[in-house]
Amino acid sequence: MNMQKYQLVALLTVLVCSFMGCQTFNHTFDRYLDHPEHNAPIYPEQPKELQMVTMPDYVIEPPDLLSIQAVNLIPNAPYTLHPLDTITVETSGLPEEQPVIGEYTVGIDGTVTLGFGYDEQTLGGAYRPLRLAGLTVPEAQAVIRERLAVHVQNPVVWVRLAGISAHQEISGEHLVAPDGTVTLGSYGRVRVVGMTVDQAKSAIQQFLSTRFANPEVAVDVFGYNSKIYYVVLQGAGLGDRVVPMPITGKDTALDALSQIDSLSSANSTRMWIARPGPNGQCGDQILPIDWQGITQRGDVATNYQLMPGDRVFVAENKLVAFDTALAKLISPIERVLGVTLLGTQTARTIHLFDRTNTNLNNF
Repeated sequence: MNMQKYQLVALLTVLVCSFMGCQTFNHTFDRYLDHPEHNAPIYPEQPKELQMVTMPDYVIEPPDLLSIQAVNLIPNAPYTLHPLDTITVETSGLPEEQPVIGEYTVGIDGTVTLGFGYDEQTLGGAYRPLRLAGLTVPEAQAVIRERLAVHVQNPVVWVRLAGISAHQEISGEHLVAPDGTVTLGSYGRVRVVGMTVDQAKSAIQQFLSTRFANPEVAVDVFGYNSKIYYVVLQGAGLGDRVVPMPITGKDTALDALSQIDSLSSANSTRMWIARPGPNGQCGDQILPIDWQGITQRGDVATNYQLMPGDRVFVAENKLVAFDTALAKLISPIERVLGVTLLGTQTARTIHLFDRTNTNLNNF
């Protein structure tokens, strides 16, 4: 039985070797990838280490993270006062011991308290603070002057807006949504996808101009999330691994490979950069990487600068891939044969046990 098992395994091994020889060692690679690594073709026109190019203006796309800071947001005139707004009041012609000067906050009931008895509507009358909510700044100035005129002759009053309580805070980090917009709180959403930083700034300021006079904001990219490249590690039959990396503008093939943990025994030193063509309309490029050259000899000829969308592909070790495929094919057969052998041995043991008991009984 054991001899038959070994013969069957040997036969299957020969068949698998013949089959896998065609599949594993005769891949049809791009003509550029058929060169040995030390003879990898070089593309001198491509940017590389020591000969890098500057990236074009950054184009905003989801899911970038924008930093927006409000520099100047003054409401359009005429602005009406709201509860908790702050006004600055300056006066002239009032007694020095009873001045009305400084900042005053509109209460939640819409009124302002001046103090020193000025809150009486008439001399000796009932307490009645001024209601300023809903008034413009000139109207509030006239109301305050009218109240002070009850107590002093010919008062002079100046009022200006010092702070807005209902001002929606837009400063901070804003994520570009899948629809290409950023949300500015209660003011709404602005579409910024496909724009540079300067264009996004202009679009946001134009959007806010319906509420504010000459709005000014500062816009920058806080998180560069939309421009990435990929490191693809072929898994030799055990599953490929894809690692996305953000573009910094000075990434090379060696930088990309240094970001992963390490090259395992399943990987080979056969690697290249697959650069997609514009809009998928062909024109894609294959740039072989001389691993020994860029690591052992310091040769930068194939240490190309990476661009958004590049795939740094590390091919599998063919022997490891062959071993994995062979193990996948033989393992089920070994299990079946193992179960068969175990069943046969168990049956023999039971049969031998019965014969032994029979002999003992006859004795």
